[in-house]
Amino acid sequence: MAIVQAIFCFISPTTAAEKPNVLWIVLEDVSGWFSCYGDKIIETPHIDALAADGVRFDRAYTSAGVCSAMRSGFVTGMMQTSIGAHQHRSCRARFRGMTFDEYDKNILPDGVKPAPQWFKEQGYYSWNEGTGKDDFNFEFDPTAMYDYSAGPLNYKGTESSEWRSCPKGQHWFGQVHITGGKSGNRATKTVARSAVPVPPYYPDIPEVREEIAHHYDCLLFTDKQVGQIVSALKADGLYDNTYIFLISDHGYKLHRHKQMLYEGGINMPFIVTGPTIPKGEVRDDLVNSIDIAPTSLAMAGLPIPEKMEGQNIFAADYQDKAYTISARDRCDFTIEKIRAVISPKYKYLRNYTDDRPFMQPTYKDGWEVTKAFRKLMAEGKMNETQMIFFAPDGKAPEELYDLENDPHEIHNLAADPAHQVALEQHRAYLAEWIEVSGDKGQAPESDIGLLCALKRWGEKCVNPEYDRVRHLYTPPAPKAKMPAKNKK
Repeated sequence: MAIVQAIFCFISPTTAAEKPNVLWIVLEDVSGWFSCYGDKIIETPHIDALAADGVRFDRAYTSAGVCSAMRSGFVTGMMQTSIGAHQHRSCRARFRGMTFDEYDKNILPDGVKPAPQWFKEQGYYSWNEGTGKDDFNFEFDPTAMYDYSAGPLNYKGTESSEWRSCPKGQHWFGQVHITGGKSGNRATKTVARSAVPVPPYYPDIPEVREEIAHHYDCLLFTDKQVGQIVSALKADGLYDNTYIFLISDHGYKLHRHKQMLYEGGINMPFIVTGPTIPKGEVRDDLVNSIDIAPTSLAMAGLPIPEKMEGQNIFAADYQDKAYTISARDRCDFTIEKIRAVISPKYKYLRNYTDDRPFMQPTYKDGWEVTKAFRKLMAEGKMNETQMIFFAPDGKAPEELYDLENDPHEIHNLAADPAHQVALEQHRAYLAEWIEVSGDKGQAPESDIGLLCALKRWGEKCVNPEYDRVRHLYTPPAPKAKMPAKNKK
């Protein structure tokens, strides 16, 4: 594999006047189908320009394939499994109009704080455009993290960009959250549905083409938004003294991508620009989303907290990773447990819940594309490659893929004698990581955690794990029907 390495250099700011700003642009549900990453369907000139002005990472992985778990690790520089934040949408005293007196509260360990809080405590003006994406599975105090946190969900435009509220002479740390793959009808229907590629693990049906083409439409909209942010920074004279970190929280919404640990779910676009960042570099060493918090602090000349598990990926003594980890645990009401070990050549997946299929009940069941998938499954109209994911029974306990030669991850090598050395090595990597990090997902979810999931999702909680606490759950009384009005 050819590697174009970035220059590992970091020039620390020496005076307060030279202190840089730091901006995180976080894309939601965005797969990296940008032209700077080689995509041929669309052109994304603004994101391409950002990549040309900094470092583009080709092997950046998120610590999870779903937003709250990924963002919990991302914002703390810790694996979500190390801090008990691995169950999606856990630690919620309030949830969709419901309030719980007792809930699965999760307190961060001593010495662990969200990055915005570290910046704020070091004198930075800390702001967040999009409080809807303070989507963390732990207790936090917004006033300790932010000087300003916007009310509306996600980013609305540069006209009132919060950096303009930063007190004169003070530097800032900011976050902008962009709807990305959730842009909906804000993204103009542009890409021809007949023109998009359909991966071999999907049946080529209109519903799949619609989802893929719509995502391309969303990426065109996202590219314009990124361009607006960069233009506004330049117009305000801030671009040259601002480190920008652009990343997606996980892949787009379709099956095998969002929530899962295949490449489409966790291998995300990642671009960094700033005063000391090499221009036009490409790196294909392994980095993880938990590296962004410590790297951001380092770029600002601030100390990296001792307990952070992530690394400064631009440090002079930085060493390429032998492997990195991503983890899947409960997502909403669907209980699953998967660990992924990614090395330069291979992906190893350990499916602990091999007694159930990938296509177990999920929040996606009401979608038209899901209904189409289930119909084809029932009619036996999927081929062998598609049935890797869409089989109605259990799944392989282990999967091993040669990512160099099998980017779609469809040829499982776990039983291939020619790859047994690699299999054993990746098993050892996983065992090492579990021991060193103290993976909290190795233990069953707590009774209070399962009970809270039952309260949040009700009858959708069909996994056998819920049987342990089902007797403690009282379904809410049905809402009384309003009497019909008499017609005059």
